[in-house]
Amino acid sequence: MYRPTIAALALSVAACGGHEKHQQVSAGEPVPTPKVEVPTTPTPATPENVSYTTAESAYTSHKYSDAAVMFDTYTKHRPDNAWGYYMLGLSAWKSGQLDRARDAFEAAIAKDPKHVKALVNLSRVLLEQDKPSDALEQIQAAIALDSANGSSWRVLGRVDARLGKVDEALDAYRRSITIDSTDTWAMNDMGLVLIESGRYTDALGPLARAVQLDTTVAAFQNNLGLALERTGHVTLAKSAFENALKVDSTYSKAKVSLGRVTGRTDAKDVEPVDLDKLGQDFAASTRNEGGC
Repeated sequence: MYRPTIAALALSVAACGGHEKHQQVSAGEPVPTPKVEVPTTPTPATPENVSYTTAESAYTSHKYSDAAVMFDTYTKHRPDNAWGYYMLGLSAWKSGQLDRARDAFEAAIAKDPKHVKALVNLSRVLLEQDKPSDALEQIQAAIALDSANGSSWRVLGRVDARLGKVDEALDAYRRSITIDSTDTWAMNDMGLVLIESGRYTDALGPLARAVQLDTTVAAFQNNLGLALERTGHVTLAKSAFENALKVDSTYSKAKVSLGRVTGRTDAKDVEPVDLDKLGQDFAASTRNEGGC
């Protein structure tokens, strides 16, 4: 399977130790199932001539189970429209029906082998089903069709990380950020891979940049705090964990992390860090790689 060539990363390896068993790392890019479906009255029988617009309206109203039923009916009467199967796949996925979602995305691709969005989301579903090797094939096909799609590279990074291919994952995340300088999830996931590899100093740049761009995601703050803690910057780590809890007071990982650093002080002789500068420097490095 074709895989585009990427320039090698110029990331320095931090001389930090391995993982602590209590380290509360936040997960990477979330699967698209965070929203609770809007409670509804029992859905009436879906008419055989249900329109795409009607089914899409159910989807955008977060009535994902209803939308899945409607798009299923829609595809039976308009079997040549790949987008009907694609939306069935999204609706099924968001209502927790992984097998049905996979089948629908595969049907969309059978109808239109160049359906990049179906390939990308099929890869995501396969990852959720713990089938990273199968996911790799799909995301590589998506990138071969459209190498300028930043989200495809981010998903490739997730797949490579799951397969234990750290350097390849970092390459993919960096490519995603080069394409889209606001891709904060790629920055977070890049930092996450670096943390899990014990490269805590390297993780500071992408995580600082993610927090610069978006202060509303508790996971970004928590992961930045972990990188700061493991590089000896306990005071800044405490602040990051507190910021995570300001975003989401129920965020258990940040609560555990905050409890761990409370009462501690910075490591002896630790060099001060400027998080704003680290974030800006990381942004400049990805712009330079993009030839800007």
